[in-house]
Amino acid sequence: MIPDDDRRLEAVLERLDTLSREVAGIARRMDRLETLDRIAAELQDLNRSLEALAYAALGRRPPDVRRKS
Repeated sequence: MIPDDDRRLEAVLERLDTLSREVAGIARRMDRLETLDRIAAELQDLNRSLEALAYAALGRRPPDVRRKS
């Protein structure tokens, strides 16, 4: 027969394993979100460059608008 203390310890260890897996999953999702943020910033830069090229092709200057950084 397993003593109560051992059963409690086993239950705590199982819960810690579960929490550890959940934290690892959250960390992976956070990494993906950071990657998406970098991709979004690159796409914004690309969009600005394409706008400048389009205006240059038309022989016009783009409107003088202040962009948020």
